[in-house]
Order: sequence, then C-alpha cells, then structure tokens
Amino acid sequence: MESGISLVGKIGSMALIRREDGDIDYNIFSRLGSELKPGMVWVSSGAVEIGRLDYVKRAGRELTGDADEIKSDYAAQGQTILMENYRRFIRPEYAVRQFLVEHTHFNSRMERQFIRRALLRCASQGAVPIVNYNDTVAYEEIRKMELMQLRDKAQDVVECVDNDEMAAVVAQLVGAKTLLILTSADGIYADPADPSTLVREVEAADGEEMERKIRALQDHCVGASRAGANGARAKLEYILPCARAGMVVLIGNARYRISELLSGAAPGTRFSLR
Repeated sequence: MESGISLVGKIGSMALIRREDGDIDYNIFSRLGSELKPGMVWVSSGAVEIGRLDYVKRAGRELTGDADEIKSDYAAQGQTILMENYRRFIRPEYAVRQFLVEHTHFNSRMERQFIRRALLRCASQGAVPIVNYNDTVAYEEIRKMELMQLRDKAQDVVECVDNDEMAAVVAQLVGAKTLLILTSADGIYADPADPSTLVREVEAADGEEMERKIRALQDHCVGASRAGANGARAKLEYILPCARAGMVVLIGNARYRISELLSGAAPGTRFSLR
C-alpha cells in the first residue's frame, strides 16, 4: 500500500543564506514555498545559522561561552524565523506543521510509529510538515550518553543529529518514493576539484551493486561546506539504505527548482535501481 508521500526533501543551512551578505536568502524560501505541497515531507536545517545571523544583526556581535549553550540559544532564536519564512512562502491554502524531533524518538518503536502516523496524516489533511532536529534542547554530553546506552541494547542506532541522516530515516519511515537532498553543490563529483566531473546518474541492477558504486564514490569525497558539516562522504553514507532499497535518491543544488531536479532538467546526481 502506498503511503501517499511522494517526496522527502532536505535543505542544508548554507543553502538558505546569502553568505556574502550574512543574511537569509529569501529567494530560496520563495522558490521552495511555491513547490512544497501535501504529500511532501520537508526536512530543514537552518535554525542555528539563521539564529546566529539574527543575533549578530541585532547585537552587533556573536555569543561567547559554552558551545552547547550557544548552539541552543541560536537555535531557539532561529527556529521561529525559519518557520516564519516557510509559512510566508508556502501556498496559503496549505497548512504548515512543525516537527521538532530528537534521536530518541527514532530509536523507540512506539515513538517512531507515532511520528510516522503524524507525518502521513499531513498528506491527507492538506498540510506540509517541516521537520528539524530539536537543537534548542540538545546537549552533547547527554546525547552521547544516551546513544551509548542505546547501542548497548540495540544493534542499529539512529543519531539523526545531521539532517541528511534525518531525511533518509524519515524517507524510509514513511515509505517515500523519492529522497531529495538539496545542498550548495550540484551533486557528487568524481573529482571534487573539477566541476566537469559531476556524476549525473548512478544506476544499479540491485542493492548490492548500488552499495558497491556508492562506496566507490565515497573514496573521492573530501571536505565539507562548513565547520562541523560531514560533507559528501557522509551524505552518501546516509542515503545508502534508501538507494539500496530501491528508492530514487537525488542530490542537487538548492538554486534549482524541485521540479527541475526531479525531471532531470537541472544538473544533479540521481541514484536508482534499474
């Protein structure tokens, strides 16, 4: 039975801002808002970085002190702005619902199923869900302790601190047809230093062949868009279970429309089974 979820998409923090101006890129929000609709689940980074930019704009300086506390404070400030902009640009006939989740929710069968049902209801109730990790209450030492305890009890543990992983986990949870990862790059490159080596298509006959091809791509991946980001290698690791299971996975640049990336009119990297 189909879930009614055609797409789970994710956009990174750096794709939502104009770095040279230290401000939000409202054109990105406008473009996304014109295409997001019920039947899609949108995983959005950006709360921490947008909160930082907003604080600097108002106070004229960055926060100093404990790193976890600073991240929490920026996230609390940025989350309201993030959701304000999604609500502003998503078509007015659609409801917008916020889901702030943590790793513990996906490592509990009961909570995982509760989230699944809530996301599926959005599709039938005319709502667009915006999902983000709840950085406002995330404390690194507690998180590490909780994950250690979970690993003692279970073989597979979901961390979900990286929203690429969050998107892949959500896509599997709701049975999405397509997973779309939007970044500030056009996709995955055979040679990261050479834009002409963009890998446009990764096809495989089965899951095992897909895994071999993704592992080979990972050998070429270096660097990340910002400090603390895991970069292309981690993206490939997170999307591997989706691509291996037969879900169509696309990695592309946020400057293009969702429809352009899905149709192949815009450059990107597409993973699919034949």
